[in-house]
Parts: sequence; C-alpha cells; structure tokens
Amino acid sequence: MKTLDMWLDEYGKSHRNHLNKNIHWVCVPIIQFCVLGLIYSINPYLALAAVLATLPFYLPLSVPLAVGLLGINIGMLALLSAIPHVLVVSVVLFVLAWIGQFYGHMVEGKKPSFFKDMQFLLVGPLWLLNFVYQRLGLKA
Repeated sequence: MKTLDMWLDEYGKSHRNHLNKNIHWVCVPIIQFCVLGLIYSINPYLALAAVLATLPFYLPLSVPLAVGLLGINIGMLALLSAIPHVLVVSVVLFVLAWIGQFYGHMVEGKKPSFFKDMQFLLVGPLWLLNFVYQRLGLKA
C-alpha cells in the first residue's frame, strides 16, 4: 500500500510547471464540486454516500487530511443544496474545468496522473489540501 508521501510525490512529478499548478488550484476543486453535483442531481443522499465512500482511501493515508476533505465535501454538498439547476451547472463547469486541466498538462508536457492510475483522481484534492496544511503549519 502506498503512503501519503508516495502518492503526493508521484502526483507532484507531473505538476511542476507553475501555470499547471495554478490551473490545478482552480480546476481540481471545481471538478470535485461538479462530480458531487452530478451525483447530487441524481440523489443528495447518494452524493453523501459518495463522500463517505472516499474515507477508506483517505483515512489510512492521513486522518487530518481525511477530516479536512470530509469537511470540504460536506461544505460543497451544502452549497449544492442552494444552487438551482445543479445538473446543468455541474456539467458546464465540469467540462470547462477539464479543458483547463488538459491545457495545464499540455503546458507541463506531461500526461495527467490519472492516465496511469485512476486513484490519482482522489489524490488531486489531497495534494492541494496538503499544501494548505503546510502553509498553516498543520500536521498532515
């Protein structure tokens, strides 16, 4: 089983370009929000179940980061509950954010990590939150 550092280091290898990193700071949370929005549009309880289903991946890596991501995801679900036309908003933003992501990787000159392993779709938010924790002096 990979450790937190192993996941973050491997993810970081294809995220060294400054522009690509900045694009990820915008697009990864939007994609995370939109995936929840797509599921939420089917059933809000299913979206909550999807959030909880990520915990077995995150908890063994880092309890503090898992708790942080859980809080962020719950906040996103609360925001989704206040947005009309969640499906339309989620689809449009999802497509735009992925265009941004692929542009960032074109600039980087490296393929997105999830082409190697789909679990990297869960690592992106973890990677960003880890930087936030470092900046705040929190232990991941």
